[in-house]
Amino acid sequence: MDNSGVIALPRPRRWDEPMDPLMSDSDVAYLRSRQPFASLDPAAFPRSTPLEGILKNDCRLRRCEPGEVIVREGDYGSSAFLVLSGCVAVVIDSLAGERLGRQEPRPVSWTEALWQFFRPGEFPETRKPEDVVPVQRRTSGSPSGKPDAAAEPDAAAELGEVDGRQTIFLQDFDAVIKAGETVTLGPGELFGEVAAMYRSPRTATVIAEAEATLLEIRWQGLNLLRSDPKFAAELESHYRKQWLPLHLREVPLLGSIPEDRLAAVAAATTLRSCGRVAWNSDHEYLRQLSPREQIENEPLVTDEGRNPTDLIIVRAGFGRLCRRHGDGYLTTAYLGKGQVFGLSEIAFNATRPTDVPPRTVANQLRAVGFLDTLHIPVEVFAADILPYVRREQLPAEISRLMLASTGSKTEALPVAVETESTSLLEFIVQERLNNGRSAMVIDLHRCTRCDDCVTACAANHGGNPRFVRDGVRHDRLQFVQACMQCTDPVCMIGCPTGAIVRDETTGVIGVHEPICVGCGTCASACPYDNIRMVEICDQKGRALTDQKSGKPITKAAKCDLCNDMPSGPACVAACPHDALVRIDLSESHPLERWLDKRS
Repeated sequence: MDNSGVIALPRPRRWDEPMDPLMSDSDVAYLRSRQPFASLDPAAFPRSTPLEGILKNDCRLRRCEPGEVIVREGDYGSSAFLVLSGCVAVVIDSLAGERLGRQEPRPVSWTEALWQFFRPGEFPETRKPEDVVPVQRRTSGSPSGKPDAAAEPDAAAELGEVDGRQTIFLQDFDAVIKAGETVTLGPGELFGEVAAMYRSPRTATVIAEAEATLLEIRWQGLNLLRSDPKFAAELESHYRKQWLPLHLREVPLLGSIPEDRLAAVAAATTLRSCGRVAWNSDHEYLRQLSPREQIENEPLVTDEGRNPTDLIIVRAGFGRLCRRHGDGYLTTAYLGKGQVFGLSEIAFNATRPTDVPPRTVANQLRAVGFLDTLHIPVEVFAADILPYVRREQLPAEISRLMLASTGSKTEALPVAVETESTSLLEFIVQERLNNGRSAMVIDLHRCTRCDDCVTACAANHGGNPRFVRDGVRHDRLQFVQACMQCTDPVCMIGCPTGAIVRDETTGVIGVHEPICVGCGTCASACPYDNIRMVEICDQKGRALTDQKSGKPITKAAKCDLCNDMPSGPACVAACPHDALVRIDLSESHPLERWLDKRS
């Protein structure tokens, strides 16, 4: 510390904080002798991120004991796991949250919250110097420094410790294995890679069946390993063999298909991707185009007016349903993960009377940015799916044709998300707002521009608000420039250190500041301009600077939904006119219901 009002600190760099500080060169050599790493070509990796560097910095060895919960269904994944020795059990049947030690996060008390609100710091964006740079004292835990599971589990789960790492054990593990459906994975098997690559929730709970040694690979390292074409091909092959049948089973339409038939469906299913995973790089250009030009620039998966050849299931990303209308297009729906395209036409064609002509596809399906899909041939659908589908999962006219209505009341699969306001739907997809899980929407008919929402946000975030009360508008609605907690958070893609993290339980996307290098990649990647880079200081207002260059140290700042506050988002709680809401736009129903209440 000097007397110039500046504190010089070393600027964080890539791999300053390895995933496992105890990973040694001998550990790396051991991993290089094991598959799949033994067959990888070191020349396939850039000099700045060599294979040995990935293994040493983006991986960690983890020993697990029998009954230990490794990953929980529903938690957001940020890493994949390779079984090196022993075995783990994938629990197919969902387990109750309390059995897995899952609890709601505990916010600060109202007393602490009020103290923070009424006694804000004297200077904006203050930090303790020791919290700004990485401290290599952690030997276990997640990349964000948190325990691998809830710290205080329910009575049905038991908190334990393995090699200094807090974890959760399932007390009745043996009974779960015997009573439920499980899949055992042994040495060489990989799990968790789909959730890691698509930044999505885990689809199954995995528990150590016997003592096991795992290699955990955070998603940044997994993405780098895919630079080797052989490794990328092995990932797809493993997915088809191990996980595709499970993911097909999760689709409500296929939930009642017998196992032998489901295996035939999986064997015939093809995997396709359209668009770019890093779709944000094209977004600013595309949003300046007219709706017709933007749609024509979106990759076409299948065209309207054609005989359907495949039932299409969305695995990741978003798809737009639209049809030609005059000189342009009319958007009729958008589809997300687990939804299907072509069901009505394919089912009708399979059950229609012989004197009735077949139906063609009524809409185009286009990739909105990035779209990953599963394609099931119509012949397989007719032979292995349709005879076993619950009739309530089919359109009413198809059930009538099959003369097999059960009359039961169950929730049908959302084949298409229709909306009464076509112009609003067009607008949401045009601006890619359908990516938002918690978008900030203001009803301008109620908003008085008092800015209480901005003031409350600033009070909870070191004097600087995490949003701007501005943004694109449609009629009476304003979609504010605040982090939407995206379904597909592309800000995470380019972060070189993994500082942009998603909470495993809540799904809230935040910044792990000690390893944020201030490069601004996330701010540039955010297609909605919802991340800012801020210069920071200590509690006395002294600027924190880089030791070498003397330049100010910056950190990424974004909305975190006031995740630790008892009131939830302060902006919503502070609005005196009920003009503001945080709402899920990944489907249209929540917004429609909110608007209906206000009409």
